[in-house]
Amino acid sequence: MSTNTRNLMVSLAIATATFVGSAGAASAADEWFVLGQQTLKASDPSAAIKSTGGRWEKDVKQVKLAVEGADVEITNLVLHWDNRPDDTMKDVGVLKSGGQTAPVNAPGLKGRLKSVTVQYKILGNAQTADLKVMGYD
Repeated sequence: MSTNTRNLMVSLAIATATFVGSAGAASAADEWFVLGQQTLKASDPSAAIKSTGGRWEKDVKQVKLAVEGADVEITNLVLHWDNRPDDTMKDVGVLKSGGQTAPVNAPGLKGRLKSVTVQYKILGNAQTADLKVMGYD
């Protein structure tokens, strides 16, 4: 085998290993995490939940809500984005305890979520429910 062919094959093997390694690292970072959470009270009609973390922690591709402790009817949901128009969703529906909403795409490829405002009603005899705002990065 000539030296040029051998060098080309070694370079190709290194490039392939680098590409496969970087693709694996990128997919490992893509996961759901908690942006913010709050205990909802039956006596309150709405709640504002601020995103925690710095600028980069708030930068997400998708957002969804998860609830624990009671079924919650969400009548109005507003996603407040940094430097983007707010997303308002009416009549989101009933979120069962232990359940999650369908993911909502961030505006653009990614968006920084500042906060979420939710109008709700806790169903049944429960007095509280825990609501989590989840982000996907």
